[in-house]
Amino acid sequence: MRIGLLTEGGYPYVSGDARLWCDRLVRGLERHEFDVYALSRSEQQEDEGWVPLPSQVSRVRTAPLWTAEDDGVVHGRRARRRFAEAYGELASVICSAGTPETREALGGTEAPEGGSSLQADRFGNALYGLAELARDEGGLVGALRSEVAVHTLERACRAPGAFGAAREARVPDLLTVAAHLERALRPLSLDWYEDDGLGSVDLCHAAAGGSAALPGLLAAHFHEVPLLVTEYGVPLRAHYLGASGDAPVRALLAAFHRQLTAEIYRRAACLTPGNTHARRWQERCGADRAKIRTVYPGMEASRFAEVGEAPESADPHTLVWVGRVEPAKDLISLLHAFAEIRRAEPKARLRIVGAAAGDEGAAYLGHCRALAAQLFPAGADGGVHAVGDNPVSFEEIGDPAVPDLAEAYASGAVVVLSSVVEGFPISLVEAMFCGRPTVSTDAGAVVEVIGGTGLVVPPRNPKALAEACVALLRAPERRARLGAAARARALELFTVEQNVAAFRGIYLEVVSHAPVRKPVLDETGAPLPFGAPAEAHVPGRWTEPRLGTGGLGVAGVAGVAGVVGVAGAAGGSGLGGVVSGRPGWAAGTPVRATGTPPAATGEPVPAGEGAR
Repeated sequence: MRIGLLTEGGYPYVSGDARLWCDRLVRGLERHEFDVYALSRSEQQEDEGWVPLPSQVSRVRTAPLWTAEDDGVVHGRRARRRFAEAYGELASVICSAGTPETREALGGTEAPEGGSSLQADRFGNALYGLAELARDEGGLVGALRSEVAVHTLERACRAPGAFGAAREARVPDLLTVAAHLERALRPLSLDWYEDDGLGSVDLCHAAAGGSAALPGLLAAHFHEVPLLVTEYGVPLRAHYLGASGDAPVRALLAAFHRQLTAEIYRRAACLTPGNTHARRWQERCGADRAKIRTVYPGMEASRFAEVGEAPESADPHTLVWVGRVEPAKDLISLLHAFAEIRRAEPKARLRIVGAAAGDEGAAYLGHCRALAAQLFPAGADGGVHAVGDNPVSFEEIGDPAVPDLAEAYASGAVVVLSSVVEGFPISLVEAMFCGRPTVSTDAGAVVEVIGGTGLVVPPRNPKALAEACVALLRAPERRARLGAAARARALELFTVEQNVAAFRGIYLEVVSHAPVRKPVLDETGAPLPFGAPAEAHVPGRWTEPRLGTGGLGVAGVAGVAGVVGVAGAAGGSGLGGVVSGRPGWAAGTPVRATGTPPAATGEPVPAGEGAR
């Protein structure tokens, strides 16, 4: 089938979110065709270029989310009225659609109950109204930047029913909110939604929610293309955590992103969170549980195979922490915990392996180095054992002592994670591939990933973290058991192979339930019966003449469409019809979704399986 892969700030760019798993997914599904629609986040990201693309990527279309040029279209009276109505409705919903989740995220900011189906319909109608205006008339970027947009937003904030924070918005607040909305709605003005664009794909797969999923919403609206949304993090949660500015700005933007998230979840044919933690957020935001399929990220296990399969040769007194250095990782608590560990186990050592994440991370790393030097006067300012009997080292991947990730994990007897905020803990999975036991804080999806193969303690609790580390350092047999169990769990749940297999099945499931959008016409212009059977999108050589159990080749019964038609007519239930009293058979020939002829297996197919 043909997949429209939608990304924001990631694949196919060299840097960015979800780049690795998108690349592994595309390469793993080599029998599908991919059109990539990518939104870039910065000019620097565009200058860095793309990763090498496999042959199944047939087309790449990109657009900058960090800038947008006004197309110069000046709206006439009718177009101005359409914009005012649609944008006014959008602003009205934002200003009156506060939710308990928004209030909690904003620290109790006043907002009424919301999230009703009526509000969802109003928000969706306004959003698609703006998209239709952009497609029919153009000029949406200029309209969103105009004074009309700011005045419309101001009227909505002052209207009866607006929540308190919205009523308190001043002109600078309104300008900030209007600018944010213009940026968030830039995908509405793209030329991706024509019949030869997203209208030509069988399925849209958004690699994240938020702006990445907006083109998928419009493809569903204009062309009824089914939308699949994968979230390994939750954009709405990330917005709440990163919200800044005065209370009116935070409240209005939170309300907008809450409504956009609800619309994405409502219109998506399927949602695939990367863990139960993300799944709970989706359900809390109104996602239908029947649409949700948890799919763990797929990670490359082979790079850790040598370490995982070899007998443990690490220093039995060494703890290892691996990750990006930033405040959310709470290395301060880890250093205080290590001070307790040293009092109980004087031979213990701590290796902190990772680079600083941005300017904030660099400042935090400096603070951690200073604290380590204070707690351990023997010195914590160099590499491993650089100064005397230095118990703490700060290193980066690529240093002589840690040439790669596998060596970093192999150097320790126990891997530690001390985060206070965590999504999917990649470093823990890598440690599990290496057969290392772990001590972690209960943040994000940690408990779900560990699954009983490591120790978990409360976050921001140095004493509990120290006690758990000491317990494992003193029990080598327990470490070995936990490490073996962790490796087995990681190989079962978190490999690239399981991730690709899961999405292969989900693609077929979603497409099998999607209606045929473009009827096939005969030479007279009339609809051609069975012109687009469900099997038309299933990989396989369906037209090869092969003998079936009933003496008829798959292509010999007027093609697969003809076989399905006979089953539907005789059995009265389409693909699950019963012919000659046998479910799933048509004229004695079983229909299989894999393209394998029935004679090759000799197995009948249960009712309905031929469509999947």
